[in-house]
Amino acid sequence: MSVPQIPLDLGFSPALGGADFLVAPCNREAVQWLDRYPDWPAPALVLHGPADCGKSHLAGLFLARTNGETLDIGTASPETAVALLERVPVMLVEIPQATLNEAQERCLLHAYNTARDLGRHLLLTARRGAITWGVALPDLRSRLLAAPAAVIKEPDDELLTALLVKLFNDRRLKVEEGVLAYLLTRMERSFQGAADLVAAMDRESLARKKPLTLPLARQVLADLSGRGAR
Repeated sequence: MSVPQIPLDLGFSPALGGADFLVAPCNREAVQWLDRYPDWPAPALVLHGPADCGKSHLAGLFLARTNGETLDIGTASPETAVALLERVPVMLVEIPQATLNEAQERCLLHAYNTARDLGRHLLLTARRGAITWGVALPDLRSRLLAAPAAVIKEPDDELLTALLVKLFNDRRLKVEEGVLAYLLTRMERSFQGAADLVAAMDRESLARKKPLTLPLARQVLADLSGRGAR
């Protein structure tokens, strides 16, 4: 039961099953909202949180459970959005970090209205809440701001530990508890930081042909800290 959207490398495949998602205080609200489906107070739910916080993982599990599909807002038209909602109960739309353009806003407005009229639902995922999207169309803006929102926060110690274990397991790497404890108190405390750290330790271990030891962990942390300061 745990963790995030992990940036994919060619060298490994992350475990993204339902049993791999850890429900913790930082994501419990989001899980509870998705579990309430279809009893949402609006046709749309906004799920937002920082990079690699688990949005894609959680949304993928939700789509599998509801037989939903994803709409690419970058290439879709109002017609394709309507056609998709006419055949699936749930449509996922990943909102880009940049401001939505006029065509994307009109597409999303048509999708929202169609979902309302047909009794369908939209799951909108983004890094930040809808109020920050800079939506220009008044009708769309009012609908999005009235929609319920669920946030996934940065991980606590419990989830960070489970996250590190999972990321190492995904790469089939063995790590001692002492090394984990050392990393936990010194690493960047974010999902992205955990993913970057494990990837760096994997690369360094392969380069040195050595196991994941404390000296290796110290060196990797120092390298990552120096890179961030530049």
